[in-house]
Amino acid sequence: MMTMNTQWLIGMAVLAGLAGCASEKTPATADVAVSREAVSAATAAGAADLAPAEMSSARDKLMRANQALAARDYKTAQDLANQASADAQLAQSKANSAKATAASDELQQNIRLLREELARASATTQQ
Repeated sequence: MMTMNTQWLIGMAVLAGLAGCASEKTPATADVAVSREAVSAATAAGAADLAPAEMSSARDKLMRANQALAARDYKTAQDLANQASADAQLAQSKANSAKATAASDELQQNIRLLREELARASATTQQ
């Protein structure tokens, strides 16, 4: 038969274990939510077309993080969520960079065309 002290110690150990699980669940759940938002933001920025490899990696890691969360493997879920966020941010940065490069190229082309028109107009007025 267990003594009162033994029962009390076992009860405290069980409570400590449950508290530990709960304390791991909250950050993992939050990190998965943050990574979901990062993937959504990258998708909205056009990263699926402009950085497909990074987006694929981010989506895969987010899916695996959700699976780990469902399996109550909070450490793995948190790690994968953080990796998914990093991949999504990289994809978004690459997409933004590609858009900026395209806009710069278009601007340079417009400047070149304007200079050509200016040169033609100047040559016409000199004749």
